[in-house]
Amino acid sequence: MKKQLLTAAVLAAIGIHHANATAGALDNGDLTISGFGTLGVAKSDTDEARFVRYNQAEGVGDGARLGLDTNLGLQVGYKINDWLSATGQVLTRKGPRPGFTTDLTWAFVKARVNDDVSVRVGRLALPTFLISEYQNVGYANTMMRPPIEMYGQVPIESHDGIDLIYQHGFGDVTLTAQPFLGVSRGKLYAGGGAYTYRAPTHGLTLSAESGPFTVRVSRLYAELHEDIPALAPLVSALNAYGFANLASDLTLHGQKFAFTAVGGTMDWKNIVLQTEYAQRRAKDPVQVPGTNSWYAMAGYRLGKVMPYYAHADFRSIATTARVPANFPATGALGAPVASLLAPSAQSSDQIGVRWDFTKGMALKLQVDRVKPKTGGGALIGEPAGYNKRVTVVGASVDFVF
Repeated sequence: MKKQLLTAAVLAAIGIHHANATAGALDNGDLTISGFGTLGVAKSDTDEARFVRYNQAEGVGDGARLGLDTNLGLQVGYKINDWLSATGQVLTRKGPRPGFTTDLTWAFVKARVNDDVSVRVGRLALPTFLISEYQNVGYANTMMRPPIEMYGQVPIESHDGIDLIYQHGFGDVTLTAQPFLGVSRGKLYAGGGAYTYRAPTHGLTLSAESGPFTVRVSRLYAELHEDIPALAPLVSALNAYGFANLASDLTLHGQKFAFTAVGGTMDWKNIVLQTEYAQRRAKDPVQVPGTNSWYAMAGYRLGKVMPYYAHADFRSIATTARVPANFPATGALGAPVASLLAPSAQSSDQIGVRWDFTKGMALKLQVDRVKPKTGGGALIGEPAGYNKRVTVVGASVDFVF
């Protein structure tokens, strides 16, 4: 079973061990320095809408740009003694603000309690998805980018807190349990701008690995606190006209969400499969709708070359916002509210090829055919109601060091 190099480094840092995986890094015994990056260029066939990654402000239109997939990460680990270590990671990329920014994505201390149990404290990756710990590491992934239909559902990637990792082998099966608790802080792109948010988080991730198969189930609870100034005039108007409950539902103060994801991978002989299904549900009345999303990817390895195909789908379900029966459907109040609460859906097909042309480097070519539906796909930076198909082409070189 072939494993990607940096996946092992990332998982080793968080305390999860994958068999038959190796990683290259600068290692003097106590200090380990490694890194990863992607140099990518992409363009779409239209400037009417911007194709974006999750929580990204700029994206690409019909001109070739470097910012969609390009990033650079540096990871440092230090072994303090036999049971205590520290890990830090910084990542430069384009996100919710224009231009490239550098963020501290990991900064934690890990204590090994025994052979099965480790505890980590600090800034940690949220284990929300199947590939959360290495979703930004292009080299560790078959596709050029994680499907935005899935990974746009929860754009927060890290939190400051604590987790416990229990891992034990039962015959040929290795089981891992990871409860976590913390607070996520940062910027989210919404309403045409980047706004500060705070979100207390907790949850549990369970995974099982046996030979070429891995299965993972995650449950995340988050309470979102966010100010979106662009909505302030509408909220004030709703309060002034006596629609206080609806005004409250359009804000994101103390709104609670639950997110459940289940996924799996298979890397057997020359066949590579990956799939994931997820649901997001609001626990309180709120403008943000629930969602169902999934994707499936299949690749076949021909020596150092792997062609692959993936299909992804996202659909919103009814919002829980409390819209009164006498609320106007149109006009100065009704039109913007209807736009905010409109259902959305999107699917996409990706076809690509990966070529591992030398150690620690891979070239990828990928074409995405994105299909917004039902009043517009919420995961493309498009005007309201945009439902035209968008074709995105891209090329990248992923590397680890």
